[in-house]
Amino acid sequence: MTQLSPYAALVLRLAVGGVFLRHGLQKFHMGIPGVATFLHGVGIPFASVAAVYLIAVETVGAACVLLGMVTRPVAALMAVNMVVAIIAVVLPSGHFPELESLLFGGALALVALGDGPLSVGIYFKKPL
Repeated sequence: MTQLSPYAALVLRLAVGGVFLRHGLQKFHMGIPGVATFLHGVGIPFASVAAVYLIAVETVGAACVLLGMVTRPVAALMAVNMVVAIIAVVLPSGHFPELESLLFGGALALVALGDGPLSVGIYFKKPL
């Protein structure tokens, strides 16, 4: 560990949360019916429920990650999103999952790192 190690979670939260928020806002503007239609087209069951889940995780969840609140559980959901995206969308299309793989790795790292000391969430934690 170095003196800069505490800042790693902040940098990763900003990168991963920022990309998820950007994609979540795109889905938000498409609306639940638009996202559900896409999900149904790629074979995701319960497409309307999945659309609500995706929009919530990629907007509200991403905002939480950016602020450093409940980072671990939201990052775990983001990692699951990326696994499903890779398996259901990217690989069947014949592409290599570059962005999705990076986001998966970043989300897993956030599961391990948590909020970090430079976060809003630190103010809600009970001292040990």
